[in-house]
Amino acid sequence: VQLQASGGGLVQAGGSLRLSCAASGRSFRRSTMGWFRQAPGKEREFVATSWRGGGSAFYADSVKGRFTISRGNAKNTVFLQMGRLNPDDTAVYYCAADQGRLILSATREPTAYDFWGQGTLVTVSS
Repeated sequence: VQLQASGGGLVQAGGSLRLSCAASGRSFRRSTMGWFRQAPGKEREFVATSWRGGGSAFYADSVKGRFTISRGNAKNTVFLQMGRLNPDDTAVYYCAADQGRLILSATREPTAYDFWGQGTLVTVSS
């Protein structure tokens, strides 16, 4: 199983970026796929998730209304459209997926995910 994240880069405050994550090696049709981020010196934190194939989406309060998570038609790709970026959004962004058994109450926990991508760096300048 492999998750490949892309789309990071340098953007000015107020700008937008779209992250992509392509998963391969098994079916992710029923999987929960999400995004986490880790800023320098901080713990990895939940950003957004697309629960069980994309039936529901959940967001961290810090990104709600600014970020949108979506899935590709084949359900093995997850996107994160990020808008109104600010310097606090600077971090390495990681995509993650589970085997299809993640329960709703655990969607924000990194340990609940089985597979992880390598991360893509997002830097927001002020």
